[in-house]
Amino acid sequence: MKRFHTHIAVEDTATSIAFYSKLFGQLPSKTQPDYAQWMLDDPPVNFAISARGHAPGVNHFGFQVDTAAELTALKKLADAAAGEDAVDAGTATCCYANSAKHWTLDPQGLAWEHFQTLSDAPAFGDETALQASACCIAVRGSALDTPAAQAACCIPTGDPQKDGACCG
Repeated sequence: MKRFHTHIAVEDTATSIAFYSKLFGQLPSKTQPDYAQWMLDDPPVNFAISARGHAPGVNHFGFQVDTAAELTALKKLADAAAGEDAVDAGTATCCYANSAKHWTLDPQGLAWEHFQTLSDAPAFGDETALQASACCIAVRGSALDTPAAQAACCIPTGDPQKDGACCG
C-alpha cells in the first residue's frame, strides 16, 4: 500500500501540534520536541511537521510504501520523471526513523521523497552530511548529486568547521 506523505516546516512545534491535532481529530502518532507525525487512515496520509531551520511552509512531498518491491517500482517512475536524476539515499536516518529511500525534484524544484520505513530511530538524522542524505533535500539549480547542490540544502549547525564544509 502507498501512503501519501507531506512534510511541513513550522515555526512553533507545540502550536502546530495543537492546530493539526484539532484539524485531524487525533493526536500525533509520533512526537519529539522538534517533530510530529500523524499517520492518517482516511485518506491514507503520513503528515509530518518539524521545526529544524527550514523556512515555514511545504518542505517536501512523497510516498511511503510497505515493501522493497514497491520502493523499487517508485524508483523506476522517479528516474523516468527526472531523467535518471533521482538520488538514491540508500538506508538513512531521518525524521526519527531508519528508512530506505530516494529523492527527486519536480520542474519547480519541489522535492519528492519515496521511502520504506524500516524502524524507529532515537535521533532526527544527519542534515549536515555532505552526501545525498535522507534529510538533506537537494535544490534546483545543479545536479542533485553534486557537492554544491547538497551543501545548498544543509542547515547551519552553528559549528564553523562543520558549516564551512557543508553550509558555507
